[in-house]
Amino acid sequence: SQWPAQIHDCKAAIRWIRANAEQHNLNADRIGVWGTSAGGHLVAMLGTSGDVESMDGSLGANTQYSSRVACVADFYGPTNFLTMNATAVETARLDHDAHDSPESLLIGGPIQENPEKVAAANPITYVSADDPAFLIVHGTMDPSVSFNQSELLYDALEDNGVVKTLITVEGGGHGRGFPPKTGQLLEEFFDHHLRGNETTWADQTIQTVSWERRR
Repeated sequence: SQWPAQIHDCKAAIRWIRANAEQHNLNADRIGVWGTSAGGHLVAMLGTSGDVESMDGSLGANTQYSSRVACVADFYGPTNFLTMNATAVETARLDHDAHDSPESLLIGGPIQENPEKVAAANPITYVSADDPAFLIVHGTMDPSVSFNQSELLYDALEDNGVVKTLITVEGGGHGRGFPPKTGQLLEEFFDHHLRGNETTWADQTIQTVSWERRR
């Protein structure tokens, strides 16, 4: 399916959780999301598009409920398709501008020829001051989604005064070489924003663990 079917699915799931929260002993006001790569793109969209009607869709029987989330953990997700090639590392695996790239297939045409469709699928398009807190984690040597994609999202959140933290994995790949500390930081992030646990947060750089760089 082409965009925005994917985000419509995600938002329908959030609405279902909210509609059935009491039945499952859940707090409807404390829904956090985490995704990696394409999943990172989708959770970032959940965070930035909030109740944007065109992104909400009408899937499911719970459209009277909000699809907003309380916090977002985005691990190396794309945020602006049009700039992915320009900032790719030398070991990049994909030509994102190709007519058959994952991004082009997602929007239904070559991304450089369809800037309006691309904008509709870019999380940074929808960033606003009422967005939830973000944890962004990315490796500097990612061969699939360049580190700059997370920098772009971070800067957009910064410009709008949104709470955010960037964890840079120096030398890390596309999820490869991430040390155990990234999992610890993820748990602390959710504990803080969903459970109210006290945590001191700051942008930081952590070193990768050994991994094989594949061309």
